Amino acid sequence: MFDHLQRLPVLFFFLLLSLSFSESLHENKESDTPISRFQQYLRINTAHPNPNYTTAINYLTNFANSIPNLHSKVIHLTPTSPLLLLTWPGSNPSLPSILFNSHLDSVPAEPDKWIHPPFSAHKTSDGRIFARGAQDDKCIGMQYLEAIKAIQTSDSKFVPLRNVHILYVPEEEVGGFDGMGKFVQLKEFEELNLGFMMDEGQASPNDEFRVFYADRTPWHTVIKAVGTPGHGSKLYDNTAMENLMKSMEVITKFRESMFDMVKAGLAANSEVISVNPVFLNAGTPSPTGFMMNMQPSEAEAGFDIRMPPTADPELMRKIIEEQWAPAWRNMTYKVNVAFLYAY
Repeated sequence: MFDHLQRLPVLFFFLLLSLSFSESLHENKESDTPISRFQQYLRINTAHPNPNYTTAINYLTNFANSIPNLHSKVIHLTPTSPLLLLTWPGSNPSLPSILFNSHLDSVPAEPDKWIHPPFSAHKTSDGRIFARGAQDDKCIGMQYLEAIKAIQTSDSKFVPLRNVHILYVPEEEVGGFDGMGKFVQLKEFEELNLGFMMDEGQASPNDEFRVFYADRTPWHTVIKAVGTPGHGSKLYDNTAMENLMKSMEVITKFRESMFDMVKAGLAANSEVISVNPVFLNAGTPSPTGFMMNMQPSEAEAGFDIRMPPTADPELMRKIIEEQWAPAWRNMTYKVNVAFLYAY
């Protein structure tokens, strides 16, 4: 009986060990979910100006390698701009293929203005996830992989009729010139034999997804005003700041007219010409900031204008030239029509 009592602590130890091991397996299983995988992707900082593409591609590649029959290839468009191409071979690869596109990078984040750190992927009790890039557009990039994983889980013998490609491109948020712009010039792009492509749209809060067949064209517009500089105590006509402020008032009224149609339900946000100021630049610099007793000779403002396919570009240029930046008020303008993807 004494021997049995001596063995009890040993048996109890192994019992605790087995329970701990079982709980550990359960926790690992619970943590390996579509949500947790999404959170891991979000924790990789791919925000500009220094996106960590390498870590993001390694993570996506490892996930893709865990899905049967999904082949991966990394293409370096520049030394710092890698691209990830995944291919799910079809039963008839001679048919035109389908491509699902997503971008790796995101816009910068200001951590001190976030409720939770922008790369923590913090999940609240009500299911909200806080992270830069969650909607634009890492959610879509993960959904591609999760969809293929779910299809193969439900039917391990399923093979698509044609090749299906998934693309993760860099540099989309800064124009795509070192991303998709370079990729479409390579033989690897031509060899995809594309018949249809789907790019990012909008994140959906439910199980309904809108499909967009066109996109608005970005017009990056800078309006510049010049005028006679002078002392801050003097009143002058047609100063640079005065001319720019007059234009800002006209532009604001145009913006409000577009926004009113959206608010009234007469048009969708994607159906109107949106105009948003993105920067203001004026003032005479000083060692501590700006000279508070000097009126500057130049002032400029930048606008992100989005033109729907139904808008008249010539009419818009006329509005900018005659109303927003009229030459008779010593104003000039530049419009950079930014085609994000050069194909």
